[in-house]
Amino acid sequence: MKRIMKNISFVGLILVAQAISLSARCQKVFAEGTIIYDLEIRSGNEQPGKDAKYKGACNTIYLKGHNSRTELVSPLGTETTIHDSKQGNAVIMKEYSGQKLMIKLTPENWLEKNKSYTGISFETTNETKTIAGYKCKKAVARMANGKSFDVYYSPDLVVGNKEYNPTFTNLPGLAMEYEIESGNMRFKFTVTKINADPVLLSKFDFPKSGYRVMTYDENLQMKKGN
Repeated sequence: MKRIMKNISFVGLILVAQAISLSARCQKVFAEGTIIYDLEIRSGNEQPGKDAKYKGACNTIYLKGHNSRTELVSPLGTETTIHDSKQGNAVIMKEYSGQKLMIKLTPENWLEKNKSYTGISFETTNETKTIAGYKCKKAVARMANGKSFDVYYSPDLVVGNKEYNPTFTNLPGLAMEYEIESGNMRFKFTVTKINADPVLLSKFDFPKSGYRVMTYDENLQMKKGN
């Protein structure tokens, strides 16, 4: 009898291992390509028509190995972040009202900027929806500061460069739809297109001219002065 139970336990372990292996094979590692999000921006003012200036915004992410480039474009202007997860350096380029500013970040600055997402956890629910042709699961993101938000993700797509967005380092798949708050603004991101075509390496070059350049600390001081 004991021998039979041992055999059953052994078979059970094999089935579990096979299930895990099958799940891993079904996942596609997205190492290079482009992800486009439709971006809906709402202010704290709920009056109809007040947010017309934010319509037509989009967020495009370019990935290539350890390089990432995120371009947030709205009628107000453009904000681009280029990050090298291997070296840890980054730049943020802001173009608003004819002004062009580039902020340089060291690896320490990058960690400081994104510290609010340290320790974020995701609790997957039973809710699902299809986004851009991908079946997605809903998860509740819980942050260390007590805040939470919902995110729909595709477990079939895993981004190779986990540092492309510090918000989703621990998410077991690609974030396909989520809504976050910043001040009195709410930003809703929804994937509309995923393209696996190669991305030119020059897309991740840090600009050498054309911008007013300042350090991360100088930018913080400037914000405090406003």
